[in-house]
Amino acid sequence: MSEESTAYDASRIVVLEGLDAVRKRPGMYVGSVGQRGLHLLVFEAAGRALEEVLGGTAGRVEITLTADGGVRVADDGAGLPVEHAGHTGHGHPGDGPSLEQWLTVLGCGVRPVNRRSLSSGRSGVGLAVVNALSDRLTAEVRRDGARWVLEYEQGVAVAAPTRTGPAAGSGTAITFRPDAGIFETLEFSFDALAERFRELAFLNRDLDITLADDRDPAAPRAVRFRYPGGLRDHIAEQGSPLHPDVIAFEREYPGMEGTVEVALRWCDSPEERVASYANSLPTAGGTHELGFRDGLAAALTAHARERQLLAPSDPDLTPAQLGAGLTAVVSVKLDRPEFEGCMREWLGNTPVRACVAEAVREHLAAWLRADPARATAVLTRISTATRR
Repeated sequence: MSEESTAYDASRIVVLEGLDAVRKRPGMYVGSVGQRGLHLLVFEAAGRALEEVLGGTAGRVEITLTADGGVRVADDGAGLPVEHAGHTGHGHPGDGPSLEQWLTVLGCGVRPVNRRSLSSGRSGVGLAVVNALSDRLTAEVRRDGARWVLEYEQGVAVAAPTRTGPAAGSGTAITFRPDAGIFETLEFSFDALAERFRELAFLNRDLDITLADDRDPAAPRAVRFRYPGGLRDHIAEQGSPLHPDVIAFEREYPGMEGTVEVALRWCDSPEERVASYANSLPTAGGTHELGFRDGLAAALTAHARERQLLAPSDPDLTPAQLGAGLTAVVSVKLDRPEFEGCMREWLGNTPVRACVAEAVREHLAAWLRADPARATAVLTRISTATRR
């Protein structure tokens, strides 16, 4: 091989900028050009609107899978400001970025990682990536009595923002159709999207989300997700309870720089169903789940000894013995979450374990003392399952 053929210097480097970079290397931004990446576009488009609801500037979000294979995400917020002829500002003070900036500037509007963020660094690529990876995107804004429309093709504006007439109310709607030249499939899974939006709703009690599917005109469907009681409402939906009460609480711990929310109930089934989340993201485990199991074992062991359901010579109950019939959700929201593992699905914050364990032990112990009969039923259930 000649020296000329192997020569490499700065002149050969191709620098990709802006939305061109996203279209050239989509996997770097959405992780996959399969269905997982396709769904991430929906979550990114919805994420901005959902955070408006959490911030108190919107009340509800509606996501619709449209008949032409696209997705529409609409909110009833104030409406993002639109730059247009004769106006280059951002609208009212405190409005933040304009709609055009959201759609064309990478990372625009992505919030810092903290307990109030829905992305927490594991997604959060922004609306500009949705625009870049869409064959066509239309943005509609209702604001200050006017309706504005912006249209893009493959991330490039088709025309200047157009005022199309008066509008009642306010809000922003983003309608996009993923680019068939980029994604391997354009088939959205209603069930997979519904499961994630359901999670977000019970993890964040202020959210009001509707997911609709208009792809089959003969069988349209829609479901609304709203859990004013948070995790308690979600656990209450689970069937065959061993006891009617849902044991639920929420507590802030400065020591872990965040909050813990837990809801649990034992059901008349052999399976364990424990789900854990950190900053509204599902986790495979971590210090929050370990703390939950530590607190569970400590409270049940102490009560069993107090009620003489364990002999003095019997060993303490272990977390591994307590799973039969247990249905629970453990959610922590941290200002500085630390995710570990190749998929970043394991929470590593060390102080979280002790804080969650203490909270679970104290609240579960209070419930056990308040109703000894139900407590005995739970311990008998655990003891029976352990002997099998």
